[in-house]
Amino acid sequence: MQAGVDSFLAKPIFAANVLEEFRAARMRKSIIPEPAERGASLAGKRILLAEDMEINAEIMTMVLQMKDMEVDLAVNGKIAVEKFSSNPEGYYAAILMDMRMPEMDGLEATRAIRAMDREDAKKIPIIALTANAFDEDVQRSMQAGLNAHLSKPVQPDDLFAALENLI
Repeated sequence: MQAGVDSFLAKPIFAANVLEEFRAARMRKSIIPEPAERGASLAGKRILLAEDMEINAEIMTMVLQMKDMEVDLAVNGKIAVEKFSSNPEGYYAAILMDMRMPEMDGLEATRAIRAMDREDAKKIPIIALTANAFDEDVQRSMQAGLNAHLSKPVQPDDLFAALENLI
């Protein structure tokens, strides 16, 4: 534990045990809110999804549409910043930001959005989507102005809990 290990699993390892242990570790680290903390309804909310991988974007769009959300796709951080800035304040309820994208990565895009001179830029929930869930990655995300950090592959319940809690 002193070396930074969050948990232990006994062998033989079963998929269900691993998934449950990851969920429990994320909850202990407060990377995502507890399901009991859920708040806002997601139906009709417009989400800006910044994701450069086509298959990931399709899957995330289908997941978001399960809760009747509308999705605008940006294939890189630069386009995400342009879409956010070209729409009126309050147009988007949240931004889902992939961290590794061409032209402008998620951290740069988040910093650019947070630096805009408009009220919603300071408070819109921006959620990191990344394969990296190490403490230092989470810290960099939070320092850049992201509100939450979800590891890929994103579990729908975790995504909905984060959005409901932050919107």
